Amino acid sequence: MPSSVMISGTDNCPCCSSVRYDNCCQPLHQGTPAASAELLMRSRYCAYTLGLIDYLIATTLPAQQAQLEAAQMRAWSEQSRWLGLEVETVKDVAGGNRAQVTFSAHWADPDGSKHSHRECSDFKRISDRWYFIDPNHLIKAGRNEPCPCGSGRKFKQCCSL
Repeated sequence: MPSSVMISGTDNCPCCSSVRYDNCCQPLHQGTPAASAELLMRSRYCAYTLGLIDYLIATTLPAQQAQLEAAQMRAWSEQSRWLGLEVETVKDVAGGNRAQVTFSAHWADPDGSKHSHRECSDFKRISDRWYFIDPNHLIKAGRNEPCPCGSGRKFKQCCSL
């Protein structure tokens, strides 16, 4: 069971922002687009703590969503005790439509062993929505081919990195 399944809007957000959940990640989890890559990254960490796997999939680059393993994501989310998040740096790239967020996430496995994962994640804004670019799933499409996300646009005008 996720460590923070029971959270009220008046509790501090699991993303460690020191802001109440109802004023931080909850609106994003309910469909409001993240205003920045950092906010999306924080909301994704929070989603892991709450077991919101559909949100994690929906906020991954559309061309990569079909490749995600929801059952594995759910198992990790539910079996981990989430210990905290530290955002180190946020860097805008490519005129504000790309960004990198460096962070460290901390959790404990069911046996109590504690872990930390430090990562510099890439994000892309498409039509005023930020998406996480999963480095574990390559996108196979030519620049002038239809985008694999199904948008109907050419890959170079949609999910191209």
